[in-house]
Amino acid sequence: MDYNEQLQQLIKNALAEDIGDGDHSTLSSINGDANGKAVLKIKEDGVLAGVEVAEKIFSFMQPDIIFTAFKKDGDEMKYGETAFEVTAKVHTILQTERLVLNAMQRMSAIATLTKTYVDKLKGYTTKLLDTRKTTPNFRLLEKEAVRIGGGVNHRFGLYDMIMLKDNHIDYCGGIEKAINKAYEYVQTIKPGLKIEVETRSIEDVKKVMAIGKVNRILLDNFTPELITEALKIIDKKYETEASGGINLSNIESYAATGVDFISSGAVIHQARSLDLSLKAVTI
Repeated sequence: MDYNEQLQQLIKNALAEDIGDGDHSTLSSINGDANGKAVLKIKEDGVLAGVEVAEKIFSFMQPDIIFTAFKKDGDEMKYGETAFEVTAKVHTILQTERLVLNAMQRMSAIATLTKTYVDKLKGYTTKLLDTRKTTPNFRLLEKEAVRIGGGVNHRFGLYDMIMLKDNHIDYCGGIEKAINKAYEYVQTIKPGLKIEVETRSIEDVKKVMAIGKVNRILLDNFTPELITEALKIIDKKYETEASGGINLSNIESYAATGVDFISSGAVIHQARSLDLSLKAVTI
């Protein structure tokens, strides 16, 4: 499925989870043919994300909504601003309100934190990657928020790249054996699939360079000094990625090594939801 198909499925499942056999609060108090307007109020500074998703959520429930965006995804947002307004049936607004807010608050938090990391990389060639450390069933929008914040999406799941981590290597019986088996798999079963391999030491890097057959080398829990040493050995023959123990206080020292990518799960799992509210407007 492409992004839009996945998003439609996410919205369908999320609304089914929330509404169940009926939004009885709304059904009991609001006429079904009543129309209304609501505005998304920004109550905290940051990077706005999820405006396009919000429109798709409202439209999923009612295709003929009127949606007016005053700000777009990726814009800087300030307390007191209005992101959008929507005119729709009141039932539509009330039944989608929580999903819209949950999505936008979470996405804006991730986009904001991602931009903080990305800003640290200005002036360097290194790009920031996300990881699979995401919320189950919400990965699609968390990774979209990383993209909005200026980061680069790494693999979306176990299906779109071979990544030989420490456990794969240990279970397989060694880094050389794991690479050879993965390479044979790509050649015979899944042509075009890229292979990344995790290295835990300079010795591992040397082993990978001796065997080849990969697209990217992950330097896991290396110090900047060890990364510099590893990059000399790799000599730009393969893409390189640094991961493990990298945070806002030391990310520049890693970028200064010239490593191609830095991956961080923190931009998603350490993001704190930002404060937004959807307020009714009497019409």
